[in-house]
Amino acid sequence: MVSTPNLCLRCKGGKFLCGNRPCPLIARISMAPIVRQKLSTDFFGPSYSVFVGHTDYPNVRVGPLAALEPQQAINDPTAWFGMDYNKIIELRSMLLRSSARQNVLSRSRFIEDNQALAMAKRPADVEIKFTKVPKFDMKFSDIHQPMGPSATLEKLRITENIKIARKVEYIASDDLKSTEAIGKFYASDLDVYKISTILSSGALGKERAKRLVPTRWSITAIDDIVFKKVAEKLRYLPELSEYLVFESEYLDNHFVILMMPGKWEFENFEAWAPGSTWSQGAEQTYIVEEYEGFSGRKKYADKQAGGYYAARIGIVEGLIGMKRQARIVSFREISEGYVIPLGVWVVRETVRNAFKSKPLRFLSRDLALKYIDSRLKLPIESYISQSNILRQKRLQDFIKF
Repeated sequence: MVSTPNLCLRCKGGKFLCGNRPCPLIARISMAPIVRQKLSTDFFGPSYSVFVGHTDYPNVRVGPLAALEPQQAINDPTAWFGMDYNKIIELRSMLLRSSARQNVLSRSRFIEDNQALAMAKRPADVEIKFTKVPKFDMKFSDIHQPMGPSATLEKLRITENIKIARKVEYIASDDLKSTEAIGKFYASDLDVYKISTILSSGALGKERAKRLVPTRWSITAIDDIVFKKVAEKLRYLPELSEYLVFESEYLDNHFVILMMPGKWEFENFEAWAPGSTWSQGAEQTYIVEEYEGFSGRKKYADKQAGGYYAARIGIVEGLIGMKRQARIVSFREISEGYVIPLGVWVVRETVRNAFKSKPLRFLSRDLALKYIDSRLKLPIESYISQSNILRQKRLQDFIKF
């Protein structure tokens, strides 16, 4: 695979230098005429979610995300894992974003309708009238999922009775702080994606505190809030007694996760190769590290942003499933093929996938690191020299039982 800061310029979609066949950028362009012929100033169909923008906060744009062609997996990242770039682009090109300007504290009927759509048990049919024909200009983000055409909404009407799961309705209607409601949702097996949508819609919190939360903020907020709730239980679990290595790879994001005996500590490495999404102008691979100790972190992980929180929630879910706590070092290497950002769901689902297979077991830290060195592109010493955890010297790490 060629490594160059001008990968796309050299390739022009024909040489497949990033390893993606066909080119994901061309796939986006090829979808444009297919999508445009389905667009008009009027829409009728299912709404799968709600999106809240962040520009001009606190006066943001909010509205339903609707499907031009109903597909079961259109807004479910748990079902996307394993799809290639082009399938995801095709799928998300058919997601129509409608929006109207609202203050985050608004209590309008329009906001109430959006909250109902966000909490709905299944997609609900809506009628939407736009001020003009939606424009297809597919947006990509390092935080949220890709979206297709968009337009300003003039009128919204929900055309059926929305069904909301009893637990969701009960928790949302209770006079709880948003963090308490989020904890109850997660304990009721509601996934982080659905909880994020509900939080974003402004349906949670004490009555006077309820407000819209921009989608890109709510995604990371949910990962962090859920982790803190789960960590209350995690810190009382027995410590892991062996050295385990989990591994998963998807869309040129390669994760190797090392678990070691000890109380909860977490360190996450990101290594972006030249030519990958955020290293287009780089001449070498740069390593970015974030760390937290047993008590957690107080400052935002600004070096890795949402990717840190998405990796952490996937790992802590794996530990809870094992009923253990441990010291964790997570290695994420992003190769040149990851040329378009698709959102932190890629991180979260790749990490979750790692725990669906049995781990490799090692008798010592050194043996585990020797194996990991064989699986990473960069030498393990490049990581150890920057690591808070791996530079710790503990007798048990060097004893072969």
